[in-house]
Amino acid sequence: MSSIVEGFFGAVGRMALPLRRDVHDAAKIINSAFYWSFISPLKGRPIRFRASISEMVKAGYNSVPIVATISLFVGIILALQAAYQLKRVGALIYVANLVGVSLTRELGPIMTAIIVSGRSGSAFAAEIGSMKAAEEIDALTTMGINPVRYLVVPKLVALMVMVPALTVLADLIGIFGGFLLATTAVGLHPYSYFQQTVNALLIKDVFTGLLKAWAFGIVITLVGAYQGFKVEGGAEEVGRRTTASVVTSIFLVIIVDLFFTSLFYFFT
Repeated sequence: MSSIVEGFFGAVGRMALPLRRDVHDAAKIINSAFYWSFISPLKGRPIRFRASISEMVKAGYNSVPIVATISLFVGIILALQAAYQLKRVGALIYVANLVGVSLTRELGPIMTAIIVSGRSGSAFAAEIGSMKAAEEIDALTTMGINPVRYLVVPKLVALMVMVPALTVLADLIGIFGGFLLATTAVGLHPYSYFQQTVNALLIKDVFTGLLKAWAFGIVITLVGAYQGFKVEGGAEEVGRRTTASVVTSIFLVIIVDLFFTSLFYFFT
């Protein structure tokens, strides 16, 4: 009996130790990233703004075409599905309400975050992972350069700015897609659709979506950096960590979205 108990707790311990190590490593990166982003500038160590702007271009500006295209199609699909249901009760005008609120509160931020995590989060993990495999991270440390400040902080600043900006673009393009569908295939008057959308949307809806997008940007950056710094090996390990960064980012984005949705539902 004692051997069974020892075997059980031994198995639990062997599972818990790697998890504890991963949590410790993740906490170190999070703590360092927030220190160099928010505390260090107050002590005379400013953020690398040129690098941050470069990352904004790569992660934000270059993502505009795919975000705009997908948002347009999602807006059309959402309006079409809403019209299919609302036509039964003679309430087609509420297509505008459903499209506007759904995009600004939920679909716009989460759709943008998934695109950015697949496009930029994976790039972050691959870049840092390749540098780790080539021992460039060790070289930075040897030269007295903090790798988190040099590599992670510009990416964090870029996504904290660009994910909300891309979300605003996704909301506008998605609402425009719903407008196109509703005013052509459904037959709603353009002014009526516009007026209904304006009346349906509240400042709270837009603020909720932008706050989620800001949090998603932080999650995507930190996950990509964590997976990149965990690389130990060659190209195969870099590929594995890159894939893991995308999967983990999307999973955590859904969890964070659930948290904020519940928070705003119960406390607003």
